[in-house]
Amino acid sequence: MALVPYEEGGGWGARQLHSPWATYRFAGSTIRLRQDWRRLGVAAVVWDAAVVLCTYLEMGGIDLRDRSVIELGAGTGLLGIVATLLGKGFFVSLFKAIYNCSARVTITDRAAALEFLESNVQANLPSELRPRAVVKELTWGKDLDNFPPGAFDFILGADIVYLEETFAELLQTLEHLCSEQTVILLSCRIRYERDHKFLKMLRGRFSVYEVHYDSSKDVHIYKAQKGSRKDDF
Repeated sequence: MALVPYEEGGGWGARQLHSPWATYRFAGSTIRLRQDWRRLGVAAVVWDAAVVLCTYLEMGGIDLRDRSVIELGAGTGLLGIVATLLGKGFFVSLFKAIYNCSARVTITDRAAALEFLESNVQANLPSELRPRAVVKELTWGKDLDNFPPGAFDFILGADIVYLEETFAELLQTLEHLCSEQTVILLSCRIRYERDHKFLKMLRGRFSVYEVHYDSSKDVHIYKAQKGSRKDDF
């Protein structure tokens, strides 16, 4: 499993990674996530990019209700949990019938992380929303037949751009999951030359725009779509 570099034993950030719990407040809910760095490494801790993208979704006026959303490389599940909470909604028809128009969120990672991911998702969603969030295995470029092509309105990814040998498979996965209307939101730090290489590869297949930069955490959020679209949210 690839490691995002940090200094072992160095300062508050490292202590936070090794903490068994991480707690956040989003969408009017307290989210308490289990972390397990020693067993699962990067897949089992919360990274700043996920927090920044959650904040962006909450503050950016993006309406996830009745939308189909998928998160790639979910790790602890924070982003998928927040998307599910933000997508909560109900519709009352003219005949006073109440319909659930909440977001449908698919939260994905590799097989080794699924049990851990599922436990965090189930622990942090109210019972009425749990059926709207599905945890599912997805290894980029390999499990695509399990996902209908072009079926998602939003594709989310936080700190998933760091391992160069996965770039081609990640792009293949994005292309499979996207329709012309799909919006991709990727949150990441630009640490190395390979990160710039990925952005160049992404721009070769999608229209890409930077929509947010958090200077305090040095995290960028990029929006990508097929073709030359530049839709407002």
